[in-house]
Amino acid sequence: MHRSILVFGLSTMLSWHYASAEAPNGVAALQSLRQFPIDKGRIATVERDPTGTRTIVKVILNPAKGSNIKVEIWLPDAAQWNRRFLGLGNGGAAGKINPGGLSSASASGYAVATTDMGTAPNSDSGIGNEEVWKDFGYRATHLMTVVGKQIVKEYYGRDPELSYFSGGSTGGQQALQEAQRYPEDYDGIAAAVAAHCRTPLHAYFLWNDQILKKCPFTQEQDANVIAAANEHLASREIPIAAGKFVSDPRCTAQDIEAVITLARKKDATLTDEHAAALRKLFDGPRHAVTGERIFNGIPLGASIAASHGHLYLFQWVFGKDKNLADINFGADIDTYTTKLAPYLNAENPDLSAFEKRGGKLVMTLGTADSVVPYHASIDYYERVINHVGSLEKNQSFFRFYVVPGLAHGGGPGINQAPNLLDAVRAWRETGTAPFDLQGRHVENGKPTWAMTIYPYPKQTGWNATTKSFEPAEGQRGGVDPIAERFRPAAVE
Repeated sequence: MHRSILVFGLSTMLSWHYASAEAPNGVAALQSLRQFPIDKGRIATVERDPTGTRTIVKVILNPAKGSNIKVEIWLPDAAQWNRRFLGLGNGGAAGKINPGGLSSASASGYAVATTDMGTAPNSDSGIGNEEVWKDFGYRATHLMTVVGKQIVKEYYGRDPELSYFSGGSTGGQQALQEAQRYPEDYDGIAAAVAAHCRTPLHAYFLWNDQILKKCPFTQEQDANVIAAANEHLASREIPIAAGKFVSDPRCTAQDIEAVITLARKKDATLTDEHAAALRKLFDGPRHAVTGERIFNGIPLGASIAASHGHLYLFQWVFGKDKNLADINFGADIDTYTTKLAPYLNAENPDLSAFEKRGGKLVMTLGTADSVVPYHASIDYYERVINHVGSLEKNQSFFRFYVVPGLAHGGGPGINQAPNLLDAVRAWRETGTAPFDLQGRHVENGKPTWAMTIYPYPKQTGWNATTKSFEPAEGQRGGVDPIAERFRPAAVE
């Protein structure tokens, strides 16, 4: 899973910029930052960047023995600062910092921070190290936020007026951990394709990995299975999607059988063994002893090839030498869940503290995404609705968009998603709640078509008379919930 999973479109161009009375005093300001005391950490470097328009602060945090968190804060000169703090999420197993996101955000006026989540130099850092589990799960992001705001106040002489967080995939896990564990950290949060149900998600990766090692699929076979799903579900789609991608992959067991049958008609190389494997892949992992749902399966119309790998969490628990093919979905999954889930999963439906302080949250998921499938996010959103008491109450601070045809990077449908940060800012600062957002399909760098998407449970409908998109009533729920014991309560 990579942080570059979304190429954000510009649904809105927001440009709140405030000129400061005077810029921080050059050398003196840098020296002040270099000497700034950091609780359980230190300032590593403070430098002006080559453009001469911003200051870059690098921080090392060691909140516990075995923890080593790197943080970078990029500070535009005071005259360009928009008086907002932005936290950026990471991707995959993290372990490094992406300067591209910091550069673009600071050029847009944000005082911006990100973290390597404490997993440098690579994911092996988490093997048997509970402190790294905590850092990766939640602690590094929160401490990055705390120290980032401290540095902002020291540099500009004032606190940020508002603070935002934006992240996708692993960054989406970070986003929801912030809303759930540290609701005071951010005023608005954009959580794209959020990998919030972390340990069940990686159990899905392992489930698929074990199946595909025994019964691999060629690239052509994978494409034919996707094509069969698109064809079978075409009658349920609006014209722009019919036969091209699946905009709502919720389905029945009968749909799965029909897709497998159609795929075998399209591709004679798909054997009985492939058919049996597809049934397991589309169903998803269940507990070997109790049959309880651990995670759901690959969405119809999504890539089989992209649905496995990312197995480092199992090495964290069982060691580098463990043969991952031998991990069972009984006692081994129980051990894995007990050790990691309370730190890594962001599954608490109680967002009341975030809502009461005026926080706004926008979350997305793509229907063609087999890296972070849609099921867990629909289930989580429904549980938040149940907690607050109604869909209307939930939508007053938390909106969720299921993006048709979006995969985990590109996709056959929308592959340039709306700018969620802009949407969150407009909602928090002007009271304009997001509703109809524009997604685009881009080929060779150029948009080829656009599509309007609406907040769940509404779906994109088509008015043949006006030849325009319109909101249509959609299904609530419709996914098999993950068993609660695989989503245990969070702990510090």
